[in-house]
Amino acid sequence: MNIPLSHSRALQRLRNFAAACALAALLSGCQSIGTDSVVASSAPPEISGPAASAIAGDMVSRLAEQIRPGKATVALKTDTSPFGQAMEAALKGWGYAVVTDQKIDSGATVIPLAYVILAIDGQVLACLSTNSVELGRAYTVTANGATPASALSLMRRG
Repeated sequence: MNIPLSHSRALQRLRNFAAACALAALLSGCQSIGTDSVVASSAPPEISGPAASAIAGDMVSRLAEQIRPGKATVALKTDTSPFGQAMEAALKGWGYAVVTDQKIDSGATVIPLAYVILAIDGQVLACLSTNSVELGRAYTVTANGATPASALSLMRRG
């Protein structure tokens, strides 16, 4: 059977993306997140401000579909990367109360949020993780921003 070269490349890209998703799930999903400690997030500092804002805005809008703003306070580790700043701004823009590295009232409902941003094969894989839901999506990054390059991956816990 003769498989055209273009199908072989597409299959290789699909395998690379699947491996990246598995790696991201291991990095972010295997961590135990408690309300008293927030997991450190990671994002490469070389992602531009417009790309970071586009990715954070899209991911937070998808998070808002799963966890409505105003229901709880989001606990986020302080991150000075462009993505960390864009994530905090996007959460606040969507109406979430955000705390970073401070003590929280024991009566408040707190949602610890962690993210992982990985650059793989010319694309960026973004994953958001809470105790109840994990979101993932690949993006194509340009100097002017970022556009989704895959469907949204959604995993609910518990």
